[in-house]
Amino acid sequence: MSDAPLYLGVVYSDGEWLATAFAADGFDHADVFPEVGSVWAQYEDVAESILVDVPVGLHEEGETPRAPEQAARTVLGPRAEAVTDPPVREAARKRRYPAAARVTERKTGRDLSRAAFERSDAIVALDDLLQEVSDARPVIAEAHPEVCFRAFAGTTLAEDPATAAGYAERMRALATFDRDAPPVVQSAAEATAGHAVTVAAVLDAVALGYTARPGPGSIRTLPADPPTDPTGLRMGLVYRAEAPLTAADS
Repeated sequence: MSDAPLYLGVVYSDGEWLATAFAADGFDHADVFPEVGSVWAQYEDVAESILVDVPVGLHEEGETPRAPEQAARTVLGPRAEAVTDPPVREAARKRRYPAAARVTERKTGRDLSRAAFERSDAIVALDDLLQEVSDARPVIAEAHPEVCFRAFAGTTLAEDPATAAGYAERMRALATFDRDAPPVVQSAAEATAGHAVTVAAVLDAVALGYTARPGPGSIRTLPADPPTDPTGLRMGLVYRAEAPLTAADS
C-alpha cells in the first residue's frame, strides 16, 4: 500500500468489516477485516476519511431518538424502514436481548428493536475504538448507505437492496455518480471471495467509498448541524450531493 491519501467506505456484514478504499482519482482496492480495530490499524496513517455504516455517537438516555435517524427517515420515502434507532450506550453493552430491552425501557421509555440489538456488537466495537483512540475521531464518521444512494440517484429509491430490482436500482444510482461504477463494484466483490459478505454489502461499501472520496457535489450531513453525544462524538450522517436533501438543511 502506498502513502497516498485514501478515502474509505466501511460496512459491517455478518461479523466482518468490508472496506473499499479509494484514492483521489478512483478505486484502489477492497479488503475484509475481522474487527474495526484492524481497519484502523491498516489505514490510520493514510486515511483522510473513513465512513462507516455503524452509529457514531450514542445517547445515554432520553425519550427522543437520535437526530440522524429522524432526519434520514424524512428523505428516504419508501425506504425509511431501512433506518433503525440504535440502542443507548448501556443497552448496547448488554449481551442478551431481554437485558438490553429492559435498559432501553428504563433509560428511554421506548422499546428496543431486535434489528437494533443485533447490531450491538458492531456499535460497541466502533464506540470503544472512538473512545480509546482520539486520533480516530476526526477521521471516522457515520454514513447510511440508503442516504448515500438517495443522494446519488437524485430521487427516492423504492426497492429492497437484497432483491434483483434493488440491486439494479442501486447500480443505476452509482452509475449516475460515476459511469465506471460497474467495474468498481465487480472488483470490490472479487475481494470478498471466501467471506460471507453479501452483494448488498458490497454495494453499500462502494457507495460509502464514493461519498468519502473527492468528487462531484459537496460533503453534507443529516442533520446539517449534527449534535454531539455526551462523549463529544458528532451524530450526523454524511452524504455527498450538489444540494441539501432537505429544505431545512439549505
